[in-house]
Amino acid sequence: MAVYTDVGFDEADALVQRLGLGALREFEGIQGGIENTNYFATTDQGAYVLTLFERLGREQLPYYLCLMKHLAARGIPVPAPIADPAVTPPKVVGLERPADAPCELVHLVAGKPAAVVQRLSGRSELAPGATHCAELGRWLARMHLAGRDFDRVQPNLRGLAWWNATAPVVLPHLDESQAALLRGELAYQNHVAQSSAYAALPRGPVHADLFRDNAMFDTTADGEQPRLSGVFDFYFAGTDTWLFDLAVCLNDWAVDLPTGAHDPLRADALLAAYMGVRPLTGAERALLPAMLRAAALRFWISRLWDFHLPREASMLKAHDPTHFERVLRERARQPLAAPSPSATAPLAA
Repeated sequence: MAVYTDVGFDEADALVQRLGLGALREFEGIQGGIENTNYFATTDQGAYVLTLFERLGREQLPYYLCLMKHLAARGIPVPAPIADPAVTPPKVVGLERPADAPCELVHLVAGKPAAVVQRLSGRSELAPGATHCAELGRWLARMHLAGRDFDRVQPNLRGLAWWNATAPVVLPHLDESQAALLRGELAYQNHVAQSSAYAALPRGPVHADLFRDNAMFDTTADGEQPRLSGVFDFYFAGTDTWLFDLAVCLNDWAVDLPTGAHDPLRADALLAAYMGVRPLTGAERALLPAMLRAAALRFWISRLWDFHLPREASMLKAHDPTHFERVLRERARQPLAAPSPSATAPLAA
């Protein structure tokens, strides 16, 4: 959520008024993140986030935005995207959609494809406890189940194919030990992906980037317990294994940031809450250690890429890639034990 593209107040005001959101009162760039340009936009009717997409093409955006709309309609707390009332969605026969068809959720701002979504209440919890992790686990399982009837399919664009393509680009920047780790882990993940157990993993829409700064919390009515008010930033979403999505969360929400070490209390809370809504299959339980390594590898490669091949942007600070190198080494050195199928009883979704 850096700022690569400057947007003037008047242009932003014209957009929100065209969308029927009222007159713009406050408009400021958002610091943090590295992919897109983001602004807070506050009008006389509500609070919103304007995102300009710097790498994604207009043809890719309907997947992300329609997924958010789909989840919001099913009661999953996500920021609903705002449609342009002047754009009529194309009629769809089956799953066929014209590639160049206009999307009422995609706008044009400063020459870039853009979206406006509702701003969630609350704040991110950057030092989550077991209760926060349990809230997150329940949300993730509900999201996976709610996405089963989503009618669009798009591969995870930062999945195995991207790792294989990007590794040669970052390898020249690594020392001998790091290069050996990257090559060895990439070979291992290619082997896992060819296995029958991997082919058996349940799949569907995944968030694929659900770090602790992409979720918001407020408190329950009595003010005592944290309540997850919503999850945002779906712009790495795709169709992938639900287990990979769960592993991404465990690698951020349930690790010690300075060391990358596993935190059993938080991990157990997250897993138990997830499995209380959607129990893991046998194949998922068996492959969880491998997917934890896969998730660590994915973010190590992307952070190496962003750190060594940075783009120009105001308010941009690249993440330290050594963090996920530590997580990957920890996951390979001390694999997480596969959860028991009787760890928790199923709850209603």
